[in-house]
Amino acid sequence: MTKYIRRAAGLCAVLLVALLVNATRVQVFQAPSYDDNPANRRQTIARYGQPRGDIVVGGETVTGSEDTGEQLRFERTYKDGPLYAPVTGFASQLYGTTFLENAEDDILSGADPMLAPLPLWNDITHAENPGGKVVTTIDPDAQEAAFEGLGSRRGAVAAIQPATGKILALVSTPSYDPAELSGTGSAVTRAWERLNGEADKPMLNRAIRQTYPPGSTFKVVTAAAALEAGVVTDVDEPTSSPNPYRLPGTTTRLTNETEGCEDASLRYAFEWSCNTVFAKLGVDVGLDGMTNTTANFGFNDRKLRIPFSVAPSNFDTRLDKAQLALSSIGQFNTRATPLQMAMIAAAVAGGGSVKSPYLVERTTTRDDSTVASHGPSTLHQAMNPSTALRMRELMTDVVTEGTGSIAAIPGATVGGKTGTAQHGVDNSGLPYAWFISWAQADDAMEPAVAVAVVVEDAAARRGDISGGGDAAPIAKAVMEVVLNASYDAASNGGG
Repeated sequence: MTKYIRRAAGLCAVLLVALLVNATRVQVFQAPSYDDNPANRRQTIARYGQPRGDIVVGGETVTGSEDTGEQLRFERTYKDGPLYAPVTGFASQLYGTTFLENAEDDILSGADPMLAPLPLWNDITHAENPGGKVVTTIDPDAQEAAFEGLGSRRGAVAAIQPATGKILALVSTPSYDPAELSGTGSAVTRAWERLNGEADKPMLNRAIRQTYPPGSTFKVVTAAAALEAGVVTDVDEPTSSPNPYRLPGTTTRLTNETEGCEDASLRYAFEWSCNTVFAKLGVDVGLDGMTNTTANFGFNDRKLRIPFSVAPSNFDTRLDKAQLALSSIGQFNTRATPLQMAMIAAAVAGGGSVKSPYLVERTTTRDDSTVASHGPSTLHQAMNPSTALRMRELMTDVVTEGTGSIAAIPGATVGGKTGTAQHGVDNSGLPYAWFISWAQADDAMEPAVAVAVVVEDAAARRGDISGGGDAAPIAKAVMEVVLNASYDAASNGGG
């Protein structure tokens, strides 16, 4: 009898071990495959079973979570949704996530292991962590100034702190309310279809995902390339530029919309945006010099993240001389995002250094303990500091004496460049109006802000003055609020 009991006990022990081994296999080794199975809704239910962490702008949350009492319990809510949509993106139970809601999803959903006090134990128990917070670099006053300035027009604004690369404003219009897409009902489906069907594309983030011909604002890059290459050594000397300028190898003659461009100095040509001078300068610099300079400013960079991806700005690397001439005045296939053009203005303001733009200051737990922080880093050195100093002079002249006078701000030095980009079949469409700029308070040690504004189909005559008339006032409004905030911060710090 004892022998049979021992055998039965041994068999039970074997079965128990087998059960434990199988449970371990299922719970530990095969858990990811079960979690990822589309038929398993437990993970989705758990994801929406607790409030999502918040995105913070200027110390205030611009997102929230609403308890619906449904199976997918918490829906995303937004404060000033259209204002911040290019920053937050949306978090939809039907359509997923975009922009910060996507790039920082692990923090916001609580999935990031750094949010757990005991990460290994959480992996074993599958315990849910409360969602963390994403603290942005956005200046709410600058964001609002840009949004109100664009109004009902299609366009975009990007503003950067030159010394650090912090993104202070990122606006795209027309916009939309991300809250329309948060839930799962038929209203969400209808909103999705309507927003995707609208001709004005309200869900397109024009500040980072749309590239435009930069027009004459690109002359900042060409001028820097000419100075770096030694093609121009004195900004006040004549440039030996004919007017009109025949594009090399063609019978096409390039003209100007202003007087005095023949043999104009770089200073005059920059102030009054002489196409002929800059087209010839681009050819004189050569394809290698122009492609190297554009790359140093950030063109053709497919890896830029802020932390979500940015559409690469384009400068063709295979061009004949006629195409190079047109590309050097921001035409042909040259295209740029507003963020890229803000980076160019920031490089001039920042001594030639292109800082990596970033949108997230830090991420934290729900109780504000820092998980990760972000700081300045140099992306490229676009030009020597001496070249940047001369470019600052040229951009300042545009505001004090040239086409950008409307952007002048009392008590500050402002540098700018206007631009108009033609588009449409045979350039039949109304032009895009551009203005890029930077501003430094007279009593400050460094520039406070660099801005790029584009207004689509601006109602203005073809010529650089449209950039000054349509886009420059928006840039000025953004620069003013940032300068005022910097002044207030300095005053409070000194007191």
